[in-house]
Amino acid sequence: MADNKSFAEVKNKILSAHKNAAPEDKLGFYNTWAENYEQDVAVLDYRAPLLAAECIASFFKGDKGRAIILDVACGTGLVSAHLRRMGFCQFVGVDGSEGMLDLARKTGLYQELKQCMLGQDTLPVQNESYDIVVIVGALSVGQVPVGVIRELWQATKPGGYVCMTTRGNADNQDYKKEMERMVRMMEEEKRWSRVTVNEVEKWERAVSEHESGYIPGTVYLYQRTY
Repeated sequence: MADNKSFAEVKNKILSAHKNAAPEDKLGFYNTWAENYEQDVAVLDYRAPLLAAECIASFFKGDKGRAIILDVACGTGLVSAHLRRMGFCQFVGVDGSEGMLDLARKTGLYQELKQCMLGQDTLPVQNESYDIVVIVGALSVGQVPVGVIRELWQATKPGGYVCMTTRGNADNQDYKKEMERMVRMMEEEKRWSRVTVNEVEKWERAVSEHESGYIPGTVYLYQRTY
């Protein structure tokens, strides 16, 4: 029963955040949520950070110890923590929330952390600087616009990888279609090539009022061609 109660509490917390569409409200929510974020996403059985890290580690052919990774919307550092256990060790993190960045700083994972409101501020990194660029969780309705994907590509070295995730639940279908149109357009422009796209049935526990059980999600991995 304790698990059911904690899940209900987490669900209500996330639903309350979705009611606040203004960026400053969202930022305030994430600043407040930071301290309990990892415990709460554990209750949700949120698997995206691990799935993205496994995808990157499976396909990356270079020297993991020398690869420089840009972790966009890094939060408290869940993705980089998984990648560190898989042999990667050079991380730069970007997030909009100072509360999240404070906790990411305490992990000791990152050589550098930068504050940036994705979609409002330009990504504060040099073009063509990273072997791997990863964004987990932020590409979804009410979070960041799909146009940010071009900035991810710009930050990646030619031959480097971009790993992205999005949810596949009903509320995110329109966003997912728009995102996939952008991804295909960039493929047609020969900016990158598809490495793999993994559809996952059990992504996380559903929190919307009209869904139950688990929602699906997708991991996308692309390699920059020029």
